[in-house]
Amino acid sequence: METTNTRLKNAYTALKGEFGYKNVMQAPKIEKVVVSVGTGRVQDKAKIALIQDRLARITGQKAAPRPAKQSIASFKLREGDIIGYQATLRGKRMIHFLDRLIHLALPRTRDFHGLKVSAIDEMGNYTIGIKENTIFPECGDEEIKDVFSMAVTIVTTTRDKKAAEALLRHLGLPLKR
Repeated sequence: METTNTRLKNAYTALKGEFGYKNVMQAPKIEKVVVSVGTGRVQDKAKIALIQDRLARITGQKAAPRPAKQSIASFKLREGDIIGYQATLRGKRMIHFLDRLIHLALPRTRDFHGLKVSAIDEMGNYTIGIKENTIFPECGDEEIKDVFSMAVTIVTTTRDKKAAEALLRHLGLPLKR
């Protein structure tokens, strides 16, 4: 079985040949992966603790709280209120998380037919919306009532959609044709 690091090296080498880079270091790479969960106006301390615990299990590190940047009166939101949690993964944790996401979590998603290519933004980053945290093996299926959604953003060093799509395909992300 091919290891994750070997898979990454093979992807970068394939990109070198595909785009005509003179050096492997010119090939685009994955810079970081950001996993975020919005809690909104949830005031239940037990629910917030559960979200923090699940996110820490899924990512392998403690999630940082994200405060509101500005007050919005119609939402009864004040500047500085905690409205979500986020974990930024780099290095080995990032690689292991992506491996689990691609090979374990996404295939467990209900009615999964691949990811949309249109989710790649102009800067070459890819954002996946996950409706249920229970697709990850770290979350037990016994807590079905406490399901929350999350966003996974894969930040790349590319600056265009074409190179980002090629990088994600070579890494094994199941993108639709």
